[in-house]
Parts: sequence; structure tokens; C-alpha cells
Amino acid sequence: MNLKAERGAATRDKVLAIATRLFAERGYDDTSIETVLQESGLSRGALYHHYAGKDVLFEAVLEATESAIGVKIARAVRGIADPAAALRAGALAWIRLAGDPVIRRIVLIDAPSVLGWEQWRAVEERYSFGMLKAALEATGAVPEGFVDLHAHMLLAAINESALLVARGGDTATAEAAVEEFLRRVLTP
Repeated sequence: MNLKAERGAATRDKVLAIATRLFAERGYDDTSIETVLQESGLSRGALYHHYAGKDVLFEAVLEATESAIGVKIARAVRGIADPAAALRAGALAWIRLAGDPVIRRIVLIDAPSVLGWEQWRAVEERYSFGMLKAALEATGAVPEGFVDLHAHMLLAAINESALLVARGGDTATAEAAVEEFLRRVLTP
């Protein structure tokens, strides 16, 4: 990579880190581009060279956050040979992650309203839905031809539990409910 490309990547990373913190602390509506500019030390032109606007910056923050979530969930299921146990471990890891203030605010609270439900779901499908569908298929618990439908229903149930945690609910209770739900769904 040449020096110009390295500087560009470093600038994008710096802006993403600052924007992630600000969106998590203040929310999308209360985070201004001016604040991002102040904290980053960039000119408006330099920021807009990398991110065309606040909405594009938020989407980049969401994508980076979703990617990090995927890595953490993959780490939580690493080494688990039983597909049903891996699915349960991944779902429980997501419930625990939902209590993280950054994830709670960016992924669960602001993303659906900032991006709109359909665009938010498209991002979710690129990350969590794909992982969930593959895990569900590996369990063999769902008849052929129904994996996609069951994966959507399962994602809805798990995300609803995550939203309960994100809105200040009891993580332990949500974990227990998801564990019991998955046990019932995945037991023939």
C-alpha cells in the first residue's frame, strides 16, 4: 500500500473510532458533523472525502460494529462440535453483547430508525442472519426447504430478546429465556 492510501485508511479508522464513540454516547440525532470535525481535527472537505454525510458515516460505523459482533460470536462458538450447542452459544453471546452500550445504541436502537427497517434488516442479513442460517442448517433440526423461514423466526426471537436487554432489561433472565427457547426449538 502506498503512503497516500495508508494515510487515507488511517484517517477513515480515526473518524470511525470517534464517530462510534459519539454515536454510542449521544445517539445519532444528538451527534453533529461539527462535533466529529472538532474531535478529529479534520476539515469538512477531508471528512466528506471519506464519508459523504452523517448518514453514510453512521452506516460505516454500523457495518464496522456488525463485523466486530460477528468476530465475537465466531469466537464464542469456536471449538464447539455440536451444531445445536454452537447455535445456542452464538445466540447467548449475542444476548450478552446486546448489553454493551455501543452495540445497544448503534445496532439495536438507532440503526432501525436511522437507516429504516429494510436497510437495517439488509445489514443484519449480511452479518447475523447468514451466520444463524448456516448454524441452523447444520443442526439438521429443520426440514429441508424450511431453513430460511425458521432462521428468520429464530432471528426475530433472538433479536427481540436482545432488544429487551438493550432497553435496560435483565441480561440473565433474557439469557435463560433464549436458552430455554432454543432448547425447545432444537430438540426433536
